[in-house]
Amino acid sequence: MTNQATALRPSLPDNQRRSLQAACSRIAPTWPLDELIAVNPWWEMRDEHVSQVSARLSALTQANCVMPKAYFQEIWMETLQPQHLEAAIAEFGKDYSVETMERYLLNEDDQTHWHNISDFVDSGPNRKYKMAWRDEITHQISQFCADFFRPQNVGSAPYANTYQGLYLEWLRTTRQDKGIEILMAEDGLTELFNDLPESAEALLAEALIGLRVPEGETAEYSHALLLDINGWASWVAYLRWQDRLSGHDNDLMMDLLAIRMAWEWVLWRHQKQTDKVVFNELKVMWRHQMTIVHDLIQNHQNSQEKSWIWQRAAEIAYQSTLHQQLKYSPHAEQTDAGKTPTLQAAFCIDVRSEIIRRALEAQDPNIETLGFAGFFGLPIEYRPAGTDIIRPQLPGLLKSNIQVAPILPQQKTASIREKLNKKARWIEWSNAPPSAFTMVEATGLIYAFKLLRNSLFPEDDSHPVNHLPVSDAFELTQDQDPLSLSQKVDLAYGILNAMGLTGPLAETVLLVGHGSSSCNNPHASGLDCGACGGQTGEINVRVLAYLLNDPTVRDGLRAKGLIIPTATRFVAAMHNTTTDEFTCFGEDIARNEPVSNWLARAGEMARQERSIRLGLDHLKEPVLHKSIKHRAKDWSQVRPEWGLSNNAAFIVAPRWRTRGINLQGRAFLHDYEASQDLDASLLTQIMTAPMVVTNWINLQYYASVCDNHTYGSGNKVLHNVVDGCIGLFEGNGGDLRIGLPMQSLHDGNKWMHEPLRLSVYIDAPRNAIAKVVAENEVVRQLIDNEWLFCFHWSQQGDIDRYLNGQWLTQS
Repeated sequence: MTNQATALRPSLPDNQRRSLQAACSRIAPTWPLDELIAVNPWWEMRDEHVSQVSARLSALTQANCVMPKAYFQEIWMETLQPQHLEAAIAEFGKDYSVETMERYLLNEDDQTHWHNISDFVDSGPNRKYKMAWRDEITHQISQFCADFFRPQNVGSAPYANTYQGLYLEWLRTTRQDKGIEILMAEDGLTELFNDLPESAEALLAEALIGLRVPEGETAEYSHALLLDINGWASWVAYLRWQDRLSGHDNDLMMDLLAIRMAWEWVLWRHQKQTDKVVFNELKVMWRHQMTIVHDLIQNHQNSQEKSWIWQRAAEIAYQSTLHQQLKYSPHAEQTDAGKTPTLQAAFCIDVRSEIIRRALEAQDPNIETLGFAGFFGLPIEYRPAGTDIIRPQLPGLLKSNIQVAPILPQQKTASIREKLNKKARWIEWSNAPPSAFTMVEATGLIYAFKLLRNSLFPEDDSHPVNHLPVSDAFELTQDQDPLSLSQKVDLAYGILNAMGLTGPLAETVLLVGHGSSSCNNPHASGLDCGACGGQTGEINVRVLAYLLNDPTVRDGLRAKGLIIPTATRFVAAMHNTTTDEFTCFGEDIARNEPVSNWLARAGEMARQERSIRLGLDHLKEPVLHKSIKHRAKDWSQVRPEWGLSNNAAFIVAPRWRTRGINLQGRAFLHDYEASQDLDASLLTQIMTAPMVVTNWINLQYYASVCDNHTYGSGNKVLHNVVDGCIGLFEGNGGDLRIGLPMQSLHDGNKWMHEPLRLSVYIDAPRNAIAKVVAENEVVRQLIDNEWLFCFHWSQQGDIDRYLNGQWLTQS
């Protein structure tokens, strides 16, 4: 490229740059497999109404944000009745009859969709018997990204610096790849790539001019291109998310967009050079499409209106049943506030905790359980013994500011480090491509025996870090300085107040984290605690128990007016959500016969309830327990548990208001006492953090069911992990797959997750709820744009919905 040619390259006008940035900002992140958390794939478009986003995505990339008509046909006159449909029609302000809505389900959709240039070229007569450009472009970009984004020693540097030069490196790689011309049976491509600008901005400017993309359509066209490689765009959005948490800027998405648009520009010029007749047709179709893109989106919105009425009717069907349960709760009277519980147990708000909490409470009327975010208010990252690994143990929305490490003898730490180094060298060799097929031959019977043993006697396959020694004492540091006593006291004081553990305390207070058990499962972290960054909650509960049992911390709390009785012990525990077994740390619970018996019987009750969804309800204890434990260690088991499937509600209220109600493992439960939160500060925390996290979980499950091709990861049996746990491919290529696999959502005969937007119920004064909404834009967007439903649940059992600044009475 000559300096003169470079100087003649066009530059991006400010308005066009803003349009490109707007398109780049619409992509939500996806977390790596070893830190996997659920994400709302439409998070970055929450400022628009859900139906508008749905229409745009349907028009631009044929993605589905609402279930197909066949699904509504299936549930019609089953869970969904005429009165629910009529209520939904009225809510939309329409006068459709039930018969009109039924006919709609029988009509076939015939909608025009947006076509990128690669799609137009694929439809041409000269490509009828050749590989599709859309597939080749996706494959080429995907394979390049998998290699480019291999894990590097990032340290404290932002990802934008670590992975700088994304576009230029792609261009160099593509210029050297002579195989594309052969594979696609097209000559002259190499010269066109050689002629491309060497900066992303120059490429975007040149392509937008050459393709004659109007300024008003730039954002939509660019968004359509990114949606073509949505998996890798989501990964780049994750790198951007992490950089922004650290206060850094990140323009990697613009580079990725430039790569995808470069392919469009090359194909446009190639068609012009090789087939003038076809190119002239392409030019006319392309120009016409540009003039109607906004009408196209509006047409999709009009077409989808009745589908959204059906969707709302399904949600009303669920809500109406739940409203009756909440209104006539059998335990809807406050417990004696001055009575000391026999046992207290704080659980994560995870929907799987609802079943085990109900089972534990059934053991004794004086057992009290609480629901709190699973990271237990600790903004920490964990450094395991003998390693330099730093692992976040908090929600992806937040940035950690405290580092914790177990306190172990120096000799033991050195021994751990030596063993890990040996194992790392083995893993590096065994996973290297040249040795992948020779390892079994090189190690002979040793490795063959291991393969046989794993088949006949399966073992736990959890993350290796989880097997490293953990003590009951921890070093807490902030900016490499040890936390002072006053800082520890303030941290403990804030957590206890947020949890509501300020009244009479039982002698034993369980702090229950949760984790799962499965083998040969790349999505294993997704079954652990999302509030702990896709890890188990063990570290968080052990650190909190260490703090709250520290006599010096207790003295500091006493000085602040919060007294913990000397007899009270905080016990860290883990609930295995796959097997419903409890493990307690630091205290010998086995000696406490009542508590150990309660936990054992609660596990039995929970397993029996969950056995129905697992298809094991024909089994009884102890055979059922043994069967479930085997599932957890079976490397061929694609459905070890159902995770958070069928989640549908988030209830923010004192536990006494829901105690005794069977919520079927579908509700996130967060304890909250409005009378102890006069300034609504705790309510603000709940609505801006846990409520957002539950929205992410809910809409990832929803999206993965509505469109598993776009927002799910397909068939788990075909998964191949991309190096460094970035993500996975389905098969050996295609785009990076995000979201949940089919086996996490469908049992082979029916959906195990009912796709409903989250219903949030809050026991707090209506003015307090309205105040939080008014003062927090993100919360207001989620509610007013109907990404979730917000309800006030009064002490009398009445339920009102909050929408667009108004309270709407619910029947």
